Amino acid sequence: MAENEDRNDLLNALNSVEEVKVGDVVKGEVLALDDDRQVIVGIEGAGVEGVVPAKELSTKPVEDINEQVKVGDVLDLVVISKIGNDKENGSYLLSHRRLEARKVWDDIQKKFEAGETITAPVTQVVKGGLVVDAGVRGFVPASMITDHFVEDLNQFKGQTLEFKIVEIEPSENRLILSHKAIVQAEHEEAAKKLFSTLEAGQVIEGTVARMTNFGAFVDLGGVDGLVHVSEIAYERVEKPSDVLKTGQKVSVKVLSVDPDRERISLSIKQTLPGPWDDITEKAPEGSVLTGTVKRLTSFGAFVEVFPGVEGLVHISQISHKHIATPADVLTPGQEVQVKVLEVHPEQQRLGLSIKALEEKPQASGSNDSNRGHEQNHSNNVSADAPEEESGFTLGDIIGDDLKK
Repeated sequence: MAENEDRNDLLNALNSVEEVKVGDVVKGEVLALDDDRQVIVGIEGAGVEGVVPAKELSTKPVEDINEQVKVGDVLDLVVISKIGNDKENGSYLLSHRRLEARKVWDDIQKKFEAGETITAPVTQVVKGGLVVDAGVRGFVPASMITDHFVEDLNQFKGQTLEFKIVEIEPSENRLILSHKAIVQAEHEEAAKKLFSTLEAGQVIEGTVARMTNFGAFVDLGGVDGLVHVSEIAYERVEKPSDVLKTGQKVSVKVLSVDPDRERISLSIKQTLPGPWDDITEKAPEGSVLTGTVKRLTSFGAFVEVFPGVEGLVHISQISHKHIATPADVLTPGQEVQVKVLEVHPEQQRLGLSIKALEEKPQASGSNDSNRGHEQNHSNNVSADAPEEESGFTLGDIIGDDLKK
């Protein structure tokens, strides 16, 4: 009787042994750790053993399998292949990593279908783009990294970024991602918000994003505005890079906003103290200044005495000698000393003189000629006085036509 029961138990046990097939998902109890090379497991319900190589334990690198598993652990495994031809005591090659990857692919597929994004760290910079660890290997082509050209991609290594799933093919282990799509969406949202609140005349903070020969682009928080080179400073600026640096924080005044063309015109110099603000302190009447000849006209020379501050030296104030045109004695770029005759802050006008700082030459010739010269000078005192005192007038600016 007992013998029959033992035989029945054996038959039942044999009948309950399941056949193991490649691709099956099975449970395996860890029986032993073979150094750092592999894990020996017993496949539950099959009565056979399997081997899990160290590289097949996890999707992440495994340096020490003793830290990953221990004897007695039960793992979910997928059957990769059969080892040997012994049907009764056969052994199988198993993988936990591929099962993890399969779950990751399933999750990514669901997010792709739902239009969701994923977040992953950049692990490598390779030719043509970036490699990211999304649980499985993902690739970001260089053209899909951001919305502007980046010369050195190494700056992204180690960063955790958000990505849009562009293409997914688990059977080929292909996952194509885009961070550019995220950046563009963020910029569009920021632009919409900024253009709805931005108005001409506002003074706001920004960051110098990039520079060109004609100006500097300032990031206002996801949207760039242009500071033309003429609006960087009151003094002449040859190149924006001469006075600004990429990443520099600056205050800017909004000159104009064009939401339709998504253009914003900005000024840095209009947030700075104006060159004429304290001109009466910087250039009081009677003071002597050093300046640079900027422009010559038929009626005089404009001399810059401070950045953005020009005064007029009327032709009658250039020399004690008679000159036909200012160009007879002056050239643009020449450094000269001038005396301040008049200051008009409201009109932003300075009347200057060069000859007031020069010694008047002694008169020569006969007494009669001297008397004639003095008489002639006396007759013109009233005419010369306004030029001496006022520096320049509307008539000076318009020219001789007004006198005619």
